Parts: sequence; C-alpha cells; structure tokens
Amino acid sequence: MALIVRIDVDRPYGQQGFVRHVASRISSDYFLPRMEWLRYLEELQTILRILNANGKSAYVFFRKCTYPTSEVCELMEAGGHQFGLHLENSRSAETFHEELQSLQQKLGRPVTSFSKHGSGSLCLGRHHYAPYEPERYLPWGKQAGMKVFFGNLEDPQLRPTQDDGLLYFPSAFWLEPYWRDAKKFPIQWLLSEAAEKDVVLLLHPDNVTASPAIMQEFLQVIEKLETVVPTSL
Repeated sequence: MALIVRIDVDRPYGQQGFVRHVASRISSDYFLPRMEWLRYLEELQTILRILNANGKSAYVFFRKCTYPTSEVCELMEAGGHQFGLHLENSRSAETFHEELQSLQQKLGRPVTSFSKHGSGSLCLGRHHYAPYEPERYLPWGKQAGMKVFFGNLEDPQLRPTQDDGLLYFPSAFWLEPYWRDAKKFPIQWLLSEAAEKDVVLLLHPDNVTASPAIMQEFLQVIEKLETVVPTSL
C-alpha cells in the first residue's frame, strides 16, 4: 500500500511577495498572459523536482490560470506524473466539458482525472463556482470517460469507491494542518496508515514552499513512503 499524492495547482505565481500575490489573483480572474519574470509555477517546479529526485509520482491538477509550461511538462514526464483538471467552473456539465476540452487541447493529450477547486464555503475568483457538489461531478466524469475523481472531504479514513470505471476518492489527508484535524490526524498517522493502505495526500505547492514546517513534513513522507497513481481499485 502507498501514498497517492494529489497536487492542486491553485496559484500561477504563488503567494509570497506582494507583486506575485496580486499577479496570481488577477491572472485567476482575467487569464493574463504568462509573466515569466514573476517566476510562473516556480513552486510547482520545486515540488516536482523533489518528487522526481525521490522517484515518486503524483497526480497534478491544473486550473486555466496555471496551465503547465514546457518545462513543467518535461518534469511531469520525467517523474511519471499524471495531468489532471482542477475544475473551477462547475455550474453545469457543459462548463465541465469546456474546461476539460480546453486543458486537453493545451496539453495535446487526453486527461482522465479531475479534482474540484474549493470546498464550497468561499468563492475563489471571477470564474469560480463555489458550491461543492460531488454528486453532480460523478456522472459528468463517467460521461466524459474519466477514470479518477478526487474529492475534498477532510476525513482521510473514508475509503474510495468505483462505479462504471470511475474511481472516486471522497477525502484526503490535507498536508496543510489548518485544513485537517491535526490532533486526530498528525503526520505520524499518515506514515503509519499509508504503510498499510492507500491514502490520498493533498497539497498546494505554494503553501508547502512557504512553510519550513510543512516542507519538512512533506520531505518526511516522500522519503519514507512509496507512491502510486491508481486508476482502479
């Protein structure tokens, strides 16, 4: 059994530094051209290099404002990572398919996994549809031939299900401690459980690189645990 690493790429320029923080927000709302001088997707590249150096693979989910560069694609290929859609405009099946087709066109390849941006409480941008409604996404995913959907619940003990070829992980161990019950689910819990069963580890690159404590825990689990990128039970 092993760790299933899920990386949601929310911000194109991270959150450190006023200019990069503002650029991330504006790019999210208006899909501005990439500004390489602001170190586009630098935090994701850092995480991918760490994974690659340790021989570990992940699912990586992209929004429209964080589409990968050729350099990121090279790191993805080198590490055996899987491209996924980080669904933002989940108003309807039509908007789901529009986002999926846009990412596939950008990558020039099929995309068969997806996650949802936001957990329902906050509107996170001009194009973001805030409600979190996994019961609607599952049939959309099946219709589109998707293989894996990662949900946003915060109890990592919930087990996955599979229906009509779509593997559904309803919950995850959120690496960032402010999104999980750190007393009930400390990092030691993850180290123990992922040695016995598959557990989803969810992280956001800019949060990991901004915090030495979170980075230390990330390095600890990546160095000690095996990883898998499953598409079926």
